[in-house]
Amino acid sequence: MKITAVHIYAIRLPLRVPFVISYGSYDDMPAVIVKVETDEGFVGYGEGVADEHVTGESWHSIYHVLKHTLAPALIGADPMNLEKIHDTMNKAIYGCPTAKAALDIACYDVMGKKLNQPVYQLIGGRYHEQFPVTHVLSIAEPEQMVDEAVEMVAKGYSSLKMKVGTDIKKDVQRIRAVCERVGDEAAIRVDVNQGWRNSANTLTALRDLEGVSIDWLEQPIVADDIDGMAFIHRQTSVSLMIDEGLKGSREMREVIQKEAADKINIKLMKCGGIYPAVKLAHQAELAGIECQVGSMVESSVASSAGFHVAFSKKIITSVELTGPLKFTKDVGNLHYDIPYIRLNEEPGLGIDVDETVLQQLTQFQDVVK
Repeated sequence: MKITAVHIYAIRLPLRVPFVISYGSYDDMPAVIVKVETDEGFVGYGEGVADEHVTGESWHSIYHVLKHTLAPALIGADPMNLEKIHDTMNKAIYGCPTAKAALDIACYDVMGKKLNQPVYQLIGGRYHEQFPVTHVLSIAEPEQMVDEAVEMVAKGYSSLKMKVGTDIKKDVQRIRAVCERVGDEAAIRVDVNQGWRNSANTLTALRDLEGVSIDWLEQPIVADDIDGMAFIHRQTSVSLMIDEGLKGSREMREVIQKEAADKINIKLMKCGGIYPAVKLAHQAELAGIECQVGSMVESSVASSAGFHVAFSKKIITSVELTGPLKFTKDVGNLHYDIPYIRLNEEPGLGIDVDETVLQQLTQFQDVVK
């Protein structure tokens, strides 16, 4: 089987409400969808959602790297040969994991359809039957975050992730308010998205939060400061999760060696897709570090890919893939049984892509043959 064409769609996914984190506010999510066609008639879909603050890629750069570099390099390649696919992409351009993830996901979708198997069967088989869905609270005033937390717990959510990181004193108020109101009913996870900048600020915040029970604290300091994460880890009993600071195997080795975190947030957009994500899970398992699969607020395409990875690995114990729940329009039909997610047994990613909606959301497009 050979890849004969790669269609590239730059889309904008409309959000129900703005998504606010420490370094930005989003009214919609820019994404790039790829459709890989083969000489045997199988078609696979993939997706890349950029975050300039994490991988250095943008919506436009992903589109152009796919159009001018990666897609041309894969024309004629066998999408079943994932090791070779990644080697070809890595030789074509350094870095650019989000662009590579889009093609990796599409190749897995093709492979699953060719073999008539769900993707999770191609990467270890199904381990988990279901995952509880974590609701993400965007940054807002403490009272607003409390009200939303109460509403979501009433709907059955058993875990909440709080986005903070704009102001330490206000963040402490936010965390205390939510924990005091629903902390006995749901696990509260705090994601700073690098907003506290350094270990000194983080330890100050943690001292102000003494007596408050949080499930874990995620990426409080700048991404590249793994030494700072290790220092915080030695100074506190609060579980630490590393996210932006871990993109691939090199950072994973450093985190393990320096004992810089208790948990790892694996994102397909950071590491380059399903194939490298599975490698990271294996590395983490060797070190006894639990993992989460997270996202950059992706559509049903990349979200389903993340779920296939999560469902196949024992060491992955939580997921945060709620993008499709945040959109008023989605290109795919990934199904959630709130407050749970249960994958179907359909081949490939297990979703249908609505080409009509895809065209409605497309801002510009191209095809490489």
